[in-house]
Amino acid sequence: MKNVGVEKELSSMKEYLKNQGYEIQLIDTNQKNDPNYLNTLDALVISGSSSNVMGIEDTSTKIPIIKANGMTSEDVKNALDRVLK
Repeated sequence: MKNVGVEKELSSMKEYLKNQGYEIQLIDTNQKNDPNYLNTLDALVISGSSSNVMGIEDTSTKIPIIKANGMTSEDVKNALDRVLK
Protein backbone atom coordinates (compact mmCIF):
# COMPACT_ATOMS: atom_id res chain seq x y z
CA MET A 1 0.00 0.00 0.00
CA LYS A 2 1.39 3.40 -1.00
CA ASN A 3 1.78 5.92 1.82
CA VAL A 4 0.57 9.38 0.73
CA GLY A 5 0.69 12.63 2.69
CA VAL A 6 -2.31 14.92 2.21
CA GLU A 7 -2.40 18.54 3.35
CA LYS A 8 -4.97 18.94 6.14
CA GLU A 9 -7.13 21.38 4.18
CA LEU A 10 -7.67 18.55 1.65
CA SER A 11 -8.93 16.14 4.29
CA SER A 12 -12.13 15.61 2.30
CA MET A 13 -10.03 13.56 -0.14
CA LYS A 14 -8.72 11.34 2.64
CA GLU A 15 -11.56 8.78 2.66
CA TYR A 16 -11.77 8.59 -1.13
CA LEU A 17 -8.06 7.92 -1.51
CA LYS A 18 -8.09 5.48 1.39
CA ASN A 19 -10.94 3.56 -0.27
CA GLN A 20 -8.84 3.46 -3.45
CA GLY A 21 -6.05 1.60 -1.65
CA TYR A 22 -3.78 4.38 -0.44
CA GLU A 23 -2.57 4.79 3.14
CA ILE A 24 -3.19 8.46 3.97
CA GLN A 25 -1.32 10.69 6.42
CA LEU A 26 -2.69 14.18 7.03
CA ILE A 27 0.18 16.68 7.03
CA ASP A 28 0.22 19.38 9.68
CA THR A 29 2.34 22.49 10.08
CA ASN A 30 4.94 20.67 12.21
CA GLN A 31 5.65 18.21 9.40
CA LYS A 32 5.60 20.57 6.43
CA ASN A 33 9.29 21.46 6.47
CA ASP A 34 10.66 18.20 7.81
CA PRO A 35 12.41 16.39 4.93
CA ASN A 36 13.01 13.38 7.17
CA TYR A 37 9.26 12.97 7.63
CA LEU A 38 8.37 13.80 4.02
CA ASN A 39 10.84 11.22 2.73
CA THR A 40 8.91 8.48 4.58
CA LEU A 41 6.01 9.14 2.18
CA ASP A 42 5.62 7.83 -1.35
CA ALA A 43 3.93 11.06 -2.55
CA LEU A 44 2.47 14.29 -1.23
CA VAL A 45 -0.80 16.02 -2.17
CA ILE A 46 -0.98 19.76 -1.47
CA SER A 47 -3.68 22.31 -2.22
CA GLY A 48 -1.51 24.37 -4.54
CA SER A 49 -3.86 27.29 -3.95
CA SER A 50 -0.96 29.56 -3.15
CA SER A 51 2.64 29.46 -4.21
CA ASN A 52 4.78 27.41 -1.86
CA VAL A 53 1.82 27.01 0.51
CA MET A 54 3.66 24.64 2.81
CA GLY A 55 7.28 25.49 2.17
CA ILE A 56 7.56 22.30 0.13
CA GLU A 57 9.37 23.93 -2.77
CA ASP A 58 12.21 24.85 -0.42
CA THR A 59 12.40 21.36 1.05
CA SER A 60 14.86 18.77 -0.14
CA THR A 61 12.61 15.81 -0.77
CA LYS A 62 12.59 13.37 -3.65
CA ILE A 63 8.92 12.37 -3.50
CA PRO A 64 6.36 13.34 -6.16
CA ILE A 65 4.21 16.32 -5.21
CA ILE A 66 0.68 16.65 -6.60
CA LYS A 67 -0.83 20.15 -6.57
CA ALA A 68 -4.56 19.46 -6.22
CA ASN A 69 -5.83 22.96 -6.98
CA GLY A 70 -8.88 22.57 -9.25
CA MET A 71 -8.73 18.76 -9.16
CA THR A 72 -11.39 16.32 -8.02
CA SER A 73 -10.58 13.41 -5.73
CA GLU A 74 -10.64 11.14 -8.78
CA ASP A 75 -8.22 13.45 -10.64
CA VAL A 76 -5.82 13.31 -7.68
CA LYS A 77 -6.12 9.50 -7.54
CA ASN A 78 -5.35 9.27 -11.28
CA ALA A 79 -2.32 11.57 -10.85
CA LEU A 80 -1.08 9.42 -7.96
CA ASP A 81 -1.56 6.28 -10.04
CA ARG A 82 0.60 7.81 -12.79
CA VAL A 83 3.48 8.94 -10.55
CA LEU A 84 3.47 5.86 -8.32
CA LYS A 85 3.34 3.14 -10.99
